[in-house]
Amino acid sequence: MHRVVIDTNVFVAACLGGGHGNQVIRACIMGQCLPIMGSALLMEYEDVLGRHELMDQSPLTPLERLDLLKIFLSKCEWTRVYFGWRPNLPDEADNHLIELAVAGGASHIVSRNLKDLMRGELRFPQIKITDPAQYLLELSTWAH
Repeated sequence: MHRVVIDTNVFVAACLGGGHGNQVIRACIMGQCLPIMGSALLMEYEDVLGRHELMDQSPLTPLERLDLLKIFLSKCEWTRVYFGWRPNLPDEADNHLIELAVAGGASHIVSRNLKDLMRGELRFPQIKITDPAQYLLELSTWAH
């Protein structure tokens, strides 16, 4: 099973009714891949889910969003990051995704922010950075 880091923007897209984001989160919940989670990423999820101006656009109630997060987290493997790879990305706030992927042995980082994530100074050829649509396409080919 492939180990993946799911960027916050993919989870938010699922909460807002986003098609591909929704399908990626569903794949995680259904056990088609193993999402890995760390403290920095979890704090980011919680922070963004608490932004009322953004989440007011969600068809899910606050309780439903919390339930979705709990279900998703129950499928995640907790991963501690012991080593920081800095400076690496132009946006410091994105470095934790690379660090989590390296620490957790992820094959993919799934994000809607490819432009920034692919501009890192350090290269990790074992980690593919992909958008939700491309990841779903790859996931469907692995299933067959």
